[in-house]
Amino acid sequence: MTATLFKTHPDNPEMRKINQVVECLRDGGTVIYPTDTVYGLGCDIHNQKAVEKICQIKKINPKKRKNLSFICNDLSHISEYAKIGNATFKLMKKALPGPYTFILESSSRVPKILNINKKNVGIRIPNNNIARMIVKELGNPIITTSVLDEDEIIKYSTDPEDIYEQYKNKVDMIVDGGYGNNVGSTIVDCSDDNITILRQGAGDIMQFL
Repeated sequence: MTATLFKTHPDNPEMRKINQVVECLRDGGTVIYPTDTVYGLGCDIHNQKAVEKICQIKKINPKKRKNLSFICNDLSHISEYAKIGNATFKLMKKALPGPYTFILESSSRVPKILNINKKNVGIRIPNNNIARMIVKELGNPIITTSVLDEDEIIKYSTDPEDIYEQYKNKVDMIVDGGYGNNVGSTIVDCSDDNITILRQGAGDIMQFL
């Protein structure tokens, strides 16, 4: 089955189209969608078969799943899935929504969701209305990983039409929200209440410290 491709406005996405994505996710579908950095490949965190399909597409070891993060709508979502100290919470409140992935200590829910003993979890609240509206309407986070280009030199695909050609037989739906960026998020490890930059990407976390 070939993936459904549709365009929507990045700032004011049509609710009808957002609901299409949400329905697909609830049915166990996999979706490629825009964020404020690169395009993401995601599914409902509560659907194990969909999570396994994403691992298969990205060739991620299902027993490790290190490269999977949670996309949340706001900070109130995060406390359900991660333990956050006061200093980290203040930092996240300043920096989010934005191009950052925060590595936090997992709550007791995460191992049950991912079916693995995962001590830490990556959390994102992207500054992108499409991604956040999808999560808001779904009612829970989506698990996500970056969409990589088949070209070894070009790490991330930025053109939704190119993404469609590469992934149309692998996923269920592709949301065209315009050209994506080719720089991933900055990864900030706050799992032990110390702040360590694991990867410098889009955004400067130092301005919030």
